[in-house]
Amino acid sequence: MLFQDLVRYGKTKQYMKRDDWLCVFDVPKRWFWHFYAVSVCWNGLLLGFYLNFIFQHQFHLHPWLTKLLDILTGEPTTASQVPQLSTLLVQLLLWVHSLRRLLECLFVSVFSDGAMHLVQYMFGLGYYIVLGLTVLCSDRLGSGTLFSQLDWFHVTGFALFIGASLLQHQSMVLLAKLRTGKSGTVETLAHRVPMGGWFEVVSCPHYFAELLIYVSLSLVFGGLSLTWWLLVLYVLFNQALAAQLCHDLYISKYESYPKHRKAFIPYVL
Repeated sequence: MLFQDLVRYGKTKQYMKRDDWLCVFDVPKRWFWHFYAVSVCWNGLLLGFYLNFIFQHQFHLHPWLTKLLDILTGEPTTASQVPQLSTLLVQLLLWVHSLRRLLECLFVSVFSDGAMHLVQYMFGLGYYIVLGLTVLCSDRLGSGTLFSQLDWFHVTGFALFIGASLLQHQSMVLLAKLRTGKSGTVETLAHRVPMGGWFEVVSCPHYFAELLIYVSLSLVFGGLSLTWWLLVLYVLFNQALAAQLCHDLYISKYESYPKHRKAFIPYVL
C-alpha cells in the first residue's frame, strides 16, 4: 500500500482504499505549479549565466557554477571551452517548456481535490533543479563559433519540440473543458471521459507528448548525450506508469470506455 501511495497521484490515488495514516503525507495535486515555478526561476538563472558566458566572451561560467559542474562531470573545465549551440538551445527550450506548463497550471488546468505524496512533491522540486544542471553537464566540449555549429539535428529536434508542445497544450485544454462551461467558468470537478484530439487513440496524450519533448531535446544534443538518453528512459517509464494507471481507472470506471484506445503510445502501448 505504501508503494502504491508513492507512485499514484490525483485521480488514481483518489479512488484507492488507503489507511488513514497515509493521508497525513498528502499535499494538493494542484501544487504541480510549484515545480514549474521553480524551473522557470532556476533554469532561467542558468540560461542567463550561459548567455553571459556567450556574449561577454568569458572563459568560464560563474565560478560557483563551474566548480559544481566540474564535480558533477568529474572533468575540469578548460580555458579552451567554447559555447555550444546544443546546450543553449536545450536550455532555452527547457525554460520555454517550463513557462508554458506554469501558465497552463495557473490559467488553463482545472484541478480537482486530488492529492500527491509529500515525497513526490519534494522529488518534483529537486527534479527541475537537477535537470538544469544535467543540461550543462551533457554537452561541454566542441569547437567553432556558435552559429557555425548549426546542424540538421538542431532543426529536427526543434521541430519535434514544437509539435509535441502543441500536442500537450491541446490535450490540457481538452481536459480543462471537461470541467468548464462555454463561458469558461468551472462547473464541476468530477472526472469525465476525455474526447477529441489524440484522446481518440490514447488515454493520456499529454504524457506521450512529455516523452516526445524529452526525445526532441536529446535530438538537439545530436543524440550523442548518454546522460540525456538515460533521462529519456526515466521519463518513458515514469509517464508510461502514470498513463497505464489512468487507463486502467477509465476502463474500470466507465463501461462504455472505447476499447480501441491505448494507454500511452498510440496503437502500441
